[in-house]
Amino acid sequence: MLLKILIAVVFIAMLISLAAGAGFLLRSDDQPQRLLLSLKIRVALAVVLLGLLLYGFYMGELGV
Repeated sequence: MLLKILIAVVFIAMLISLAAGAGFLLRSDDQPQRLLLSLKIRVALAVVLLGLLLYGFYMGELGV
């Protein structure tokens, strides 16, 4: 159960990072570092999410 909650939290954090990146892109106020940081965070969260999903399927907690 804790794993499913953790997966949901990471997914929501990815959506927040995506929205922040879109906001930075639309504003385009000569600070591409903020957009790049948002992208880095989103990629890191995607790797964590993939790892959690693989772990959950391997351990049988997210079985089909």
